[in-house]
Amino acid sequence: MLVKTFGAAVQGINATIVTIEVNVSQGIRFLHVGLPDNAVKESHERIASALNYTGNTFPRKQIVINMAPADIRKEGSAYDLPMAIGIMAADQKLPNEELEKFVIMGELSLDGGLQPIKGILPIAIKAREDGFKGFILPKQNAREAAVVNNLDVYGVENISEVIEFFKGNSTLEPTIVNTREEFFSNLNHLDIDFSDVKGQENVKRALEVSAAGGHNIIMVGPPGAGKSMLAKRIPTILPPLTLQEALETTKIHSVAGNIDSNTSLISQRPFRSPHHTISDVALVGGGTFPQPGEISLAHNGVLFLDELPEFKRTVLEVMRQPLEDRKICISRAKFTIEYPASFMLVASMNPCPCGYYNHPDRECVCAPGVVQKYLSRISGPLLDRIDIHIEIVPVPFEKLSEMKNAETSEKVRERVIKARQIQEQRFKEVDGVYCNAQMSSKQMREFAQIDKAGSELLKNAMNRLNLSARAYDRIIKVARTIADLDDAENILSNHIAEAINYRNLDREGWAG
Repeated sequence: MLVKTFGAAVQGINATIVTIEVNVSQGIRFLHVGLPDNAVKESHERIASALNYTGNTFPRKQIVINMAPADIRKEGSAYDLPMAIGIMAADQKLPNEELEKFVIMGELSLDGGLQPIKGILPIAIKAREDGFKGFILPKQNAREAAVVNNLDVYGVENISEVIEFFKGNSTLEPTIVNTREEFFSNLNHLDIDFSDVKGQENVKRALEVSAAGGHNIIMVGPPGAGKSMLAKRIPTILPPLTLQEALETTKIHSVAGNIDSNTSLISQRPFRSPHHTISDVALVGGGTFPQPGEISLAHNGVLFLDELPEFKRTVLEVMRQPLEDRKICISRAKFTIEYPASFMLVASMNPCPCGYYNHPDRECVCAPGVVQKYLSRISGPLLDRIDIHIEIVPVPFEKLSEMKNAETSEKVRERVIKARQIQEQRFKEVDGVYCNAQMSSKQMREFAQIDKAGSELLKNAMNRLNLSARAYDRIIKVARTIADLDDAENILSNHIAEAINYRNLDREGWAG
Protein backbone atom coordinates (compact mmCIF):
# COMPACT_ATOMS: atom_id res chain seq x y z
CA MET A 1 0.00 0.00 0.00
CA LEU A 2 1.25 3.47 -0.91
CA VAL A 3 1.03 6.27 1.68
CA LYS A 4 2.34 9.85 1.67
CA THR A 5 3.54 11.85 4.66
CA PHE A 6 5.08 15.31 4.61
CA GLY A 7 8.29 16.73 6.02
CA ALA A 8 10.55 19.59 4.92
CA ALA A 9 14.12 20.31 3.81
CA VAL A 10 15.83 23.55 4.83
CA GLN A 11 17.94 25.35 2.23
CA GLY A 12 19.56 28.54 3.44
CA ILE A 13 16.96 30.06 5.74
CA ASN A 14 13.98 28.83 3.74
CA ALA A 15 12.24 25.46 3.69
CA THR A 16 10.89 23.22 0.93
CA ILE A 17 8.12 20.72 1.62
CA VAL A 18 9.29 17.13 1.09
CA THR A 19 6.73 14.46 0.17
CA ILE A 20 7.71 11.12 1.73
CA GLU A 21 6.14 8.30 -0.29
CA VAL A 22 6.15 4.92 1.45
CA ASN A 23 5.15 1.72 -0.33
CA VAL A 24 4.93 -1.56 1.60
CA SER A 25 4.58 -4.71 -0.55
CA GLN A 26 5.65 -8.36 -0.67
CA GLY A 27 9.38 -8.86 -0.37
CA ILE A 28 12.23 -8.42 2.09
CA ARG A 29 14.18 -5.36 0.92
CA PHE A 30 14.37 -1.84 2.35
CA LEU A 31 14.97 0.71 -0.43
CA HIS A 32 15.55 4.41 0.17
CA VAL A 33 15.61 6.84 -2.79
CA GLY A 34 15.26 10.57 -3.32
CA LEU A 35 18.84 11.79 -2.66
CA PRO A 36 19.09 10.96 1.07
CA ASP A 37 22.41 11.40 2.90
CA ASN A 38 23.91 8.79 5.23
CA ALA A 39 22.04 10.10 8.29
CA VAL A 40 18.71 9.63 6.47
CA LYS A 41 19.69 6.15 5.26
CA GLU A 42 20.56 5.11 8.82
CA SER A 43 16.97 5.82 9.86
CA HIS A 44 16.05 2.18 9.14
CA GLU A 45 17.71 0.96 12.35
CA ARG A 46 16.32 3.80 14.49
CA ILE A 47 12.77 3.33 13.17
CA ALA A 48 12.81 -0.46 13.60
CA SER A 49 14.10 -0.21 17.16
CA ALA A 50 11.68 2.59 18.11
CA LEU A 51 8.63 0.75 16.77
CA ASN A 52 9.58 -2.55 18.41
CA TYR A 53 10.42 -0.90 21.74
CA THR A 54 7.03 0.87 21.87
CA GLY A 55 5.05 -2.31 21.19
CA ASN A 56 4.54 -1.85 17.46
CA THR A 57 5.79 -4.16 14.74
CA PHE A 58 8.22 -3.20 12.01
CA PRO A 59 6.86 -4.88 8.86
CA ARG A 60 8.86 -7.81 7.49
CA LYS A 61 8.08 -6.84 3.91
CA GLN A 62 9.59 -4.86 1.10
CA ILE A 63 9.59 -1.15 1.97
CA VAL A 64 10.34 1.49 -0.65
CA ILE A 65 10.65 5.12 0.51
CA ASN A 66 10.92 7.97 -1.99
CA MET A 67 11.58 11.55 -0.89
CA ALA A 68 10.35 14.07 -3.44
CA PRO A 69 11.50 16.36 -4.95
CA ALA A 70 14.32 13.93 -5.61
CA ASP A 71 16.82 16.56 -6.84
CA ILE A 72 17.10 18.22 -3.40
CA ARG A 73 19.54 16.59 -1.00
CA LYS A 74 17.87 15.39 2.23
CA GLU A 75 20.16 15.77 5.23
CA GLY A 76 20.03 14.78 8.88
CA SER A 77 17.91 12.57 11.08
CA ALA A 78 14.80 14.78 11.24
CA TYR A 79 12.92 12.54 8.77
CA ASP A 80 12.78 9.56 11.17
CA LEU A 81 9.31 10.35 12.51
CA PRO A 82 7.46 11.01 9.20
CA MET A 83 9.02 7.88 7.68
CA ALA A 84 8.04 5.76 10.71
CA ILE A 85 4.45 7.03 10.57
CA GLY A 86 4.41 6.42 6.81
CA ILE A 87 5.62 2.83 7.29
CA MET A 88 2.91 2.18 9.90
CA ALA A 89 0.20 3.62 7.66
CA ALA A 90 1.44 1.78 4.53
CA ASP A 91 1.39 -1.47 6.54
CA GLN A 92 -2.28 -0.69 7.37
CA LYS A 93 -1.53 -0.42 11.08
CA LEU A 94 -2.57 3.22 11.06
CA PRO A 95 -5.36 5.20 9.32
CA ASN A 96 -3.94 7.49 6.64
CA GLU A 97 -6.85 9.88 6.03
CA GLU A 98 -5.42 12.69 8.23
CA LEU A 99 -1.76 12.39 7.27
CA GLU A 100 -1.98 14.87 4.40
CA LYS A 101 -3.02 17.66 6.78
CA PHE A 102 0.20 17.61 8.83
CA VAL A 103 3.88 18.28 8.43
CA ILE A 104 5.75 15.80 10.64
CA MET A 105 9.41 16.09 11.69
CA GLY A 106 11.56 14.57 14.43
CA GLU A 107 14.59 12.42 15.19
CA LEU A 108 13.85 9.10 16.88
CA SER A 109 15.76 7.57 19.76
CA LEU A 110 15.96 3.78 19.93
CA ASP A 111 13.28 3.78 22.64
CA GLY A 112 10.86 5.85 20.56
CA GLY A 113 11.62 9.19 22.21
CA LEU A 114 12.05 12.30 20.09
CA GLN A 115 15.17 14.47 19.93
CA PRO A 116 15.14 18.20 19.03
CA ILE A 117 16.05 19.21 15.49
CA LYS A 118 17.29 22.29 13.64
CA GLY A 119 15.49 24.70 11.31
CA ILE A 120 12.04 24.46 12.89
CA LEU A 121 10.93 28.06 12.32
CA PRO A 122 11.46 28.09 8.51
CA ILE A 123 9.61 24.75 8.31
CA ALA A 124 6.66 26.08 10.33
CA ILE A 125 6.44 29.19 8.13
CA LYS A 126 6.46 27.03 4.97
CA ALA A 127 3.83 24.67 6.44
CA ARG A 128 1.49 27.60 7.03
CA GLU A 129 2.14 29.03 3.55
CA ASP A 130 1.29 25.68 1.94
CA GLY A 131 -1.99 25.37 3.86
CA PHE A 132 -1.19 22.52 6.25
CA LYS A 133 -3.46 22.28 9.27
CA GLY A 134 -0.79 21.33 11.79
CA PHE A 135 2.84 20.60 12.54
CA ILE A 136 3.88 17.60 14.68
CA LEU A 137 7.41 17.88 16.06
CA PRO A 138 9.56 17.21 19.17
CA LYS A 139 8.31 18.94 22.30
CA GLN A 140 11.62 20.75 22.77
CA ASN A 141 11.04 22.63 19.48
CA ALA A 142 7.34 23.40 20.03
CA ARG A 143 7.68 26.96 21.38
CA GLU A 144 9.93 27.92 18.51
CA ALA A 145 7.36 26.79 15.92
CA ALA A 146 4.40 28.20 17.85
CA VAL A 147 5.36 31.80 17.01
CA VAL A 148 3.81 31.09 13.58
CA ASN A 149 0.10 31.87 13.79
CA ASN A 150 -2.72 30.04 11.97
CA LEU A 151 -0.89 26.72 12.39
CA ASP A 152 -1.58 24.09 15.06
CA VAL A 153 1.74 23.10 16.62
CA TYR A 154 1.82 19.79 18.51
CA GLY A 155 4.90 19.03 20.57
CA VAL A 156 5.30 15.32 21.37
CA GLU A 157 7.79 13.35 23.47
CA ASN A 158 7.36 9.86 22.00
CA ILE A 159 6.31 8.21 18.75
CA SER A 160 3.52 6.41 20.65
CA GLU A 161 1.74 9.74 21.16
CA VAL A 162 1.72 10.35 17.40
CA ILE A 163 0.49 6.84 16.63
CA GLU A 164 -2.34 7.07 19.16
CA PHE A 165 -3.25 10.54 17.83
CA PHE A 166 -3.69 9.29 14.26
CA LYS A 167 -5.58 6.21 15.50
CA GLY A 168 -8.00 8.58 17.23
CA ASN A 169 -7.35 7.11 20.67
CA SER A 170 -5.99 10.35 22.14
CA THR A 171 -5.69 14.04 21.43
CA LEU A 172 -2.66 16.31 21.37
CA GLU A 173 -2.63 19.72 23.03
CA PRO A 174 -1.41 22.48 20.69
CA THR A 175 1.38 24.73 21.96
CA ILE A 176 0.23 28.34 22.03
CA VAL A 177 2.59 31.32 22.23
CA ASN A 178 1.39 34.92 22.24
CA THR A 179 4.11 36.11 19.89
CA ARG A 180 3.63 39.85 20.31
CA GLU A 181 3.25 39.69 24.09
CA GLU A 182 6.36 37.56 24.53
CA PHE A 183 8.35 39.67 22.08
CA PHE A 184 7.55 43.01 23.69
CA SER A 185 7.96 41.69 27.25
CA ASN A 186 11.63 40.85 26.59
CA LEU A 187 12.40 43.75 24.26
CA ASN A 188 14.04 46.12 26.76
CA HIS A 189 15.56 43.59 29.12
CA LEU A 190 19.21 44.72 29.33
CA ASP A 191 21.78 43.18 31.67
CA ILE A 192 24.56 45.70 31.00
CA ASP A 193 24.54 49.48 30.61
CA PHE A 194 26.69 52.32 29.27
CA SER A 195 26.59 53.92 32.71
CA ASP A 196 28.98 51.16 33.87
CA VAL A 197 31.76 52.76 31.79
CA LYS A 198 33.69 55.56 33.52
CA GLY A 199 35.14 58.31 31.34
CA GLN A 200 35.75 57.71 27.62
CA GLU A 201 33.20 60.36 26.64
CA ASN A 202 34.70 60.85 23.17
CA VAL A 203 34.54 57.11 22.50
CA LYS A 204 30.95 56.94 23.74
CA ARG A 205 30.10 59.74 21.33
CA ALA A 206 31.71 57.82 18.45
CA LEU A 207 29.75 54.69 19.38
CA GLU A 208 26.54 56.75 19.51
CA VAL A 209 27.21 58.07 15.99
CA SER A 210 28.04 54.55 14.85
CA ALA A 211 24.80 53.12 16.26
CA ALA A 212 22.70 56.00 14.92
CA GLY A 213 23.83 55.47 11.32
CA GLY A 214 24.65 51.75 11.34
CA HIS A 215 28.33 52.52 10.73
CA ASN A 216 31.18 50.05 11.19
CA ILE A 217 33.72 51.13 13.81
CA ILE A 218 37.22 50.17 14.96
CA MET A 219 38.66 51.09 18.36
CA VAL A 220 42.43 51.28 18.79
CA GLY A 221 43.96 51.47 22.25
CA PRO A 222 46.25 49.84 24.78
CA PRO A 223 45.28 46.82 26.91
CA GLY A 224 42.80 47.62 29.66
CA ALA A 225 41.50 50.82 28.06
CA GLY A 226 37.94 49.43 27.91
CA LYS A 227 37.56 48.41 24.25
CA SER A 228 35.76 45.12 24.92
CA MET A 229 33.65 46.63 27.70
CA LEU A 230 32.41 49.37 25.38
CA ALA A 231 31.80 46.98 22.47
CA LYS A 232 29.62 44.66 24.57
CA ARG A 233 27.35 47.60 25.43
CA ILE A 234 26.69 48.68 21.84
CA PRO A 235 23.54 46.50 21.49
CA THR A 236 22.06 48.39 24.47
CA ILE A 237 22.03 51.66 22.49
CA LEU A 238 20.85 50.21 19.17
CA PRO A 239 17.14 50.57 18.37
CA PRO A 240 15.06 47.58 19.57
CA LEU A 241 14.38 44.83 17.04
CA THR A 242 11.16 45.10 15.08
CA LEU A 243 8.95 42.00 15.00
CA GLN A 244 9.96 41.38 11.38
CA GLU A 245 13.67 41.64 12.24
CA ALA A 246 13.16 39.31 15.21
CA LEU A 247 11.53 36.67 12.98
CA GLU A 248 14.34 36.93 10.42
CA THR A 249 17.00 36.70 13.11
CA THR A 250 15.28 33.75 14.77
CA LYS A 251 15.11 31.90 11.43
CA ILE A 252 18.90 32.10 11.05
CA HIS A 253 19.56 30.92 14.60
CA SER A 254 16.96 28.18 14.15
CA VAL A 255 18.79 26.83 11.09
CA ALA A 256 22.04 26.91 13.09
CA GLY A 257 20.38 25.03 15.98
CA ASN A 258 20.92 27.85 18.51
CA ILE A 259 17.33 28.07 19.83
CA ASP A 260 16.76 26.38 23.18
CA SER A 261 13.49 24.82 24.35
CA ASN A 262 12.52 27.89 26.43
CA THR A 263 12.98 30.41 23.62
CA SER A 264 10.32 31.16 21.05
CA LEU A 265 11.56 34.40 19.49
CA ILE A 266 14.88 36.25 19.72
CA SER A 267 14.03 39.72 21.03
CA GLN A 268 17.53 41.11 21.69
CA ARG A 269 19.94 42.16 18.97
CA PRO A 270 22.61 39.48 18.48
CA PHE A 271 26.14 40.11 19.70
CA ARG A 272 28.66 37.69 18.22
CA SER A 273 32.30 37.69 19.28
CA PRO A 274 34.26 34.90 17.53
CA HIS A 275 37.80 34.05 18.61
CA HIS A 276 40.63 35.16 16.33
CA THR A 277 41.47 31.52 15.48
CA ILE A 278 38.17 31.20 13.55
CA SER A 279 38.33 29.84 9.98
CA ASP A 280 36.97 31.72 6.97
CA VAL A 281 34.19 29.13 6.50
CA ALA A 282 33.10 29.45 10.14
CA LEU A 283 32.99 33.24 9.76
CA VAL A 284 31.05 33.58 6.50
CA GLY A 285 29.26 30.23 6.46
CA GLY A 286 29.49 27.16 4.28
CA GLY A 287 30.88 23.68 4.78
CA THR A 288 29.99 20.36 3.15
CA PHE A 289 26.41 20.86 4.34
CA PRO A 290 26.22 24.69 4.36
CA GLN A 291 25.40 26.37 7.65
CA PRO A 292 25.21 30.09 8.48
CA GLY A 293 28.47 31.60 9.71
CA GLU A 294 29.15 34.22 12.37
CA ILE A 295 28.38 37.12 10.02
CA SER A 296 24.88 35.72 9.43
CA LEU A 297 24.35 34.88 13.11
CA ALA A 298 25.15 38.58 13.76
CA HIS A 299 22.44 39.67 11.27
CA ASN A 300 20.50 42.68 12.65
CA GLY A 301 23.07 42.91 15.45
CA VAL A 302 26.77 43.36 16.18
CA LEU A 303 29.80 41.34 15.05
CA PHE A 304 32.68 42.11 17.41
CA LEU A 305 36.19 41.16 16.26
CA ASP A 306 38.54 41.61 19.20
CA GLU A 307 42.25 42.00 18.39
CA LEU A 308 41.56 42.40 14.68
CA PRO A 309 45.18 42.01 13.42
CA GLU A 310 45.38 38.58 15.06
CA PHE A 311 42.74 37.19 12.68
CA LYS A 312 44.10 35.39 9.63
CA ARG A 313 44.36 37.58 6.55
CA THR A 314 42.12 35.28 4.49
CA VAL A 315 39.42 35.39 7.19
CA LEU A 316 39.30 39.19 7.15
CA GLU A 317 39.35 39.45 3.36
CA VAL A 318 36.28 37.24 2.87
CA MET A 319 34.27 39.85 4.79
CA ARG A 320 34.80 42.55 2.21
CA GLN A 321 31.92 41.51 -0.06
CA PRO A 322 29.37 40.89 2.75
CA LEU A 323 30.20 44.29 4.27
CA GLU A 324 29.17 45.93 0.98
CA ASP A 325 26.27 43.70 -0.11
CA ARG A 326 24.91 42.80 3.38
CA LYS A 327 24.44 39.21 2.28
CA ILE A 328 26.65 36.20 1.59
CA CYS A 329 26.25 33.70 -1.25
CA ILE A 330 27.56 30.17 -0.64
CA SER A 331 28.07 28.54 -4.05
CA ARG A 332 28.51 24.84 -4.64
CA ALA A 333 28.56 22.80 -7.84
CA LYS A 334 24.83 21.96 -7.72
CA PHE A 335 23.30 24.80 -5.69
CA THR A 336 23.73 28.30 -4.33
CA ILE A 337 22.54 29.39 -0.89
CA GLU A 338 22.14 32.99 0.21
CA TYR A 339 22.28 34.05 3.85
CA PRO A 340 21.52 37.59 5.06
CA ALA A 341 24.46 39.37 6.70
CA SER A 342 23.37 42.90 7.58
CA PHE A 343 25.47 43.44 10.68
CA MET A 344 27.33 46.27 12.35
CA LEU A 345 31.05 45.49 12.45
CA VAL A 346 32.79 46.53 15.65
CA ALA A 347 36.52 45.80 15.82
CA SER A 348 39.22 46.51 18.37
CA MET A 349 42.98 46.26 18.34
CA ASN A 350 46.13 47.24 20.18
CA PRO A 351 48.12 49.99 18.43
CA CYS A 352 51.24 47.78 18.25
CA PRO A 353 52.45 44.31 19.31
CA CYS A 354 53.48 45.48 22.79
CA GLY A 355 50.25 47.48 23.09
CA TYR A 356 51.65 50.82 24.28
CA TYR A 357 52.27 52.92 21.18
CA ASN A 358 51.00 56.48 21.88
CA HIS A 359 50.36 55.56 25.53
CA PRO A 360 50.44 58.67 27.76
CA ASP A 361 52.42 56.99 30.57
CA ARG A 362 54.13 53.86 29.27
CA GLU A 363 56.77 53.67 26.58
CA CYS A 364 56.39 51.51 23.47
CA VAL A 365 59.22 48.98 23.17
CA CYS A 366 58.51 47.95 19.58
CA ALA A 367 61.34 48.27 17.05
CA PRO A 368 61.16 50.95 14.30
CA GLY A 369 58.68 50.03 11.57
CA VAL A 370 56.95 47.35 13.66
CA VAL A 371 53.92 49.53 14.40
CA GLN A 372 53.26 50.12 10.69
CA LYS A 373 53.87 46.43 9.95
CA TYR A 374 51.39 45.45 12.68
CA LEU A 375 48.68 47.70 11.23
CA SER A 376 49.41 46.42 7.72
CA ARG A 377 47.95 43.05 8.76
CA ILE A 378 44.62 44.77 8.05
CA SER A 379 44.32 45.50 4.34
CA GLY A 380 43.55 48.98 3.07
CA PRO A 381 40.31 47.90 1.33
CA LEU A 382 38.98 46.40 4.57
CA LEU A 383 40.02 49.42 6.65
CA ASP A 384 38.27 51.66 4.13
CA ARG A 385 35.03 49.77 4.72
CA ILE A 386 35.13 50.70 8.41
CA ASP A 387 33.48 54.11 8.67
CA ILE A 388 34.73 55.23 12.08
CA HIS A 389 38.25 54.86 13.50
CA ILE A 390 38.61 56.01 17.11
CA GLU A 391 41.65 55.99 19.37
CA ILE A 392 41.13 55.07 23.02
CA VAL A 393 43.41 56.20 25.85
CA PRO A 394 43.38 54.70 29.35
CA VAL A 395 40.99 56.25 31.87
CA PRO A 396 42.85 58.17 34.63
CA PHE A 397 42.35 57.21 38.26
CA GLU A 398 40.32 60.36 38.97
CA LYS A 399 37.69 59.30 36.43
CA LEU A 400 37.62 55.69 37.61
CA SER A 401 37.09 56.66 41.25
CA GLU A 402 34.51 59.42 40.83
CA MET A 403 31.02 58.55 42.03
CA LYS A 404 29.18 60.67 39.48
CA ASN A 405 26.66 58.63 37.47
CA ALA A 406 27.44 58.34 33.76
CA GLU A 407 24.78 58.62 31.06
CA THR A 408 22.65 55.49 30.78
CA SER A 409 22.12 53.39 27.68
CA GLU A 410 18.44 54.31 27.70
CA LYS A 411 19.17 58.02 27.21
CA VAL A 412 21.67 57.35 24.43
CA ARG A 413 19.25 54.92 22.79
CA GLU A 414 16.53 57.60 22.72
CA ARG A 415 18.78 59.87 20.63
CA VAL A 416 19.79 56.95 18.39
CA ILE A 417 16.14 55.98 17.80
CA LYS A 418 15.27 59.58 16.95
CA ALA A 419 18.09 59.73 14.39
CA ARG A 420 17.04 56.36 12.92
CA GLN A 421 13.46 57.62 12.57
CA ILE A 422 14.75 60.58 10.53
CA GLN A 423 16.63 58.14 8.28
CA GLU A 424 13.64 55.85 7.97
CA GLN A 425 11.57 58.79 6.73
CA ARG A 426 14.36 59.84 4.38
CA PHE A 427 14.68 56.42 2.74
CA LYS A 428 11.02 55.35 2.82
CA GLU A 429 10.90 55.31 -1.00
CA VAL A 430 14.17 53.37 -1.34
CA ASP A 431 14.10 49.57 -1.09
CA GLY A 432 16.76 47.93 1.06
CA VAL A 433 18.13 51.13 2.60
CA TYR A 434 17.29 51.84 6.23
CA CYS A 435 20.22 53.87 7.58
CA ASN A 436 22.91 56.27 6.37
CA ALA A 437 25.61 53.60 6.20
CA GLN A 438 23.67 51.87 3.41
CA MET A 439 23.45 54.93 1.14
CA SER A 440 24.64 54.59 -2.45
CA SER A 441 26.56 57.35 -4.27
CA LYS A 442 23.35 58.47 -5.98
CA GLN A 443 21.52 58.75 -2.66
CA MET A 444 24.45 60.63 -1.14
CA ARG A 445 24.19 63.27 -3.86
CA GLU A 446 20.50 63.64 -3.06
CA PHE A 447 20.47 63.47 0.74
CA ALA A 448 24.00 64.41 1.86
CA GLN A 449 24.95 67.68 0.20
CA ILE A 450 27.60 69.77 1.94
CA ASP A 451 28.16 73.53 1.89
CA LYS A 452 31.22 75.33 0.52
CA ALA A 453 33.01 75.58 3.87
CA GLY A 454 32.49 71.88 4.56
CA SER A 455 33.64 70.99 1.04
CA GLU A 456 36.87 72.97 1.45
CA LEU A 457 37.51 71.37 4.84
CA LEU A 458 37.00 67.90 3.36
CA LYS A 459 39.29 68.67 0.41
CA ASN A 460 42.15 69.66 2.71
CA ALA A 461 41.66 66.51 4.81
CA MET A 462 41.67 64.29 1.72
CA ASN A 463 44.96 65.78 0.55
CA ARG A 464 46.66 65.79 3.96
CA LEU A 465 45.65 62.25 5.00
CA ASN A 466 45.82 60.84 1.46
CA LEU A 467 42.36 59.28 1.87
CA SER A 468 40.72 57.06 -0.75
CA ALA A 469 37.50 57.76 -2.62
CA ARG A 470 35.74 55.20 -0.41
CA ALA A 471 36.97 57.06 2.70
CA TYR A 472 35.53 60.25 1.19
CA ASP A 473 32.13 58.55 0.95
CA ARG A 474 32.41 57.27 4.52
CA ILE A 475 33.13 60.75 5.89
CA ILE A 476 30.07 62.19 4.19
CA LYS A 477 27.85 59.34 5.44
CA VAL A 478 29.10 59.78 9.01
CA ALA A 479 28.62 63.56 8.74
CA ARG A 480 25.04 62.95 7.60
CA THR A 481 24.46 60.85 10.73
CA ILE A 482 25.98 63.50 13.00
CA ALA A 483 23.65 66.07 11.40
CA ASP A 484 20.70 63.75 12.08
CA LEU A 485 21.71 63.48 15.75
CA ASP A 486 21.75 67.30 15.86
CA ASP A 487 18.35 67.31 14.08
CA ALA A 488 19.93 69.43 11.35
CA GLU A 489 18.48 69.36 7.85
CA ASN A 490 21.81 70.11 6.12
CA ILE A 491 25.38 68.95 6.75
CA LEU A 492 27.41 71.79 8.25
CA SER A 493 31.18 72.25 8.47
CA ASN A 494 31.25 71.22 12.15
CA HIS A 495 29.59 67.92 11.20
CA ILE A 496 32.27 67.36 8.52
CA ALA A 497 35.01 68.23 11.03
CA GLU A 498 33.76 65.66 13.53
CA ALA A 499 33.43 63.01 10.81
CA ILE A 500 37.02 63.68 9.63
CA ASN A 501 38.20 63.27 13.22
CA TYR A 502 36.78 59.72 13.13
CA ARG A 503 39.12 58.87 10.19
CA ASN A 504 42.37 59.87 11.91
CA LEU A 505 43.56 56.24 12.11
CA ASP A 506 43.78 55.81 8.33
CA ARG A 507 46.98 54.13 7.17
CA GLU A 508 48.78 57.27 6.05
CA GLY A 509 47.77 59.19 9.15
CA TRP A 510 48.74 56.60 11.74
CA ALA A 511 52.13 55.34 12.94
CA GLY A 512 54.07 57.73 10.74
